[in-house]
Amino acid sequence: MNELQKRIFVAGHRGMVGSAIVRCLEQQGYTGIIARSRSELDLTDQAQVRAFFAEEKPQEVYVAAAKVGGIHANNSYPAEFIYSNLMVEANLIHEAWRTSVAKLLFLGSSCIYPRLAQQPMSEDALLTGKLEPTNEPYAIAKIAGIKLCESYNRQYGCDFRSVMPTNLYGPGDNYHPENSHVLPAMIRRFHEAKLNDAPAVVIWGTGSPKREFLYVDDMARACVHVMDLPRETYAAHTEVMASHINVGTGEDLSIADLAQLVSDVVGYQGSIQYDTSKPDGTPRKLLDISRIRKLGWQPEVALREGIANAYEDFCSEALVA
Repeated sequence: MNELQKRIFVAGHRGMVGSAIVRCLEQQGYTGIIARSRSELDLTDQAQVRAFFAEEKPQEVYVAAAKVGGIHANNSYPAEFIYSNLMVEANLIHEAWRTSVAKLLFLGSSCIYPRLAQQPMSEDALLTGKLEPTNEPYAIAKIAGIKLCESYNRQYGCDFRSVMPTNLYGPGDNYHPENSHVLPAMIRRFHEAKLNDAPAVVIWGTGSPKREFLYVDDMARACVHVMDLPRETYAAHTEVMASHINVGTGEDLSIADLAQLVSDVVGYQGSIQYDTSKPDGTPRKLLDISRIRKLGWQPEVALREGIANAYEDFCSEALVA
């Protein structure tokens, strides 16, 4: 079989990250992409996942399916976040081993690192301190995914890899007014304020926390890049206690600066206010991306350009809705 015809299952292909991975694979000429919607395959159901792997026999798997959300969603639905994510990753990773999948890539999150980890956060900061309380259940589920991959590699000789993205944004994002992440939430809030001639937009917290943002198509390129690395090359840049690789931009900015940038891109003319009664979350989350840079990947889309693309996507979605 031609390399470009290999059977690749992208779990979560309708999500922001999964759809970007599919775009990237198609752009590179891969033709054997397998996808299932949530109505066609419940990834939390072990029997359904087992039957799917037995029938489709994927050779590679991208675990981009996850239940995600911002501070409000994580605080409001902690049981759903930990249960759904644990079940999805456990079912996919176990069946990948059981059916001898050649390679698997698990996507985690930068929230796996301790709340007060030294900045920028390197891969070996994992499990060295307490997590951010507002998203601890989600973070624990993602840590479990890393350790699942690591354990199946150690015990069974699998080639299961993990990448930890920073905050992602771009086409296909969730712009829900309550359950979205900070950047898409801002895009919606500033857009609606512009339409309604609102005198001010209120942002949660003090505006002082610093965050790093990566355009989703850059993340997709990183995923395919890491998956395509020779096993020996990947192993040489990871360790038993840090078997994952960070993916980010290596640059961050304050929430206040982000709000001003989004306001500028959207074209909002009012003021920006801060509700200091709301939680800030982790003070800073900047990833050390030296490992993936050494492996030959680097981001391409600048933040302002990416936000402009995301805003265009939001407007097109709003028109459809």
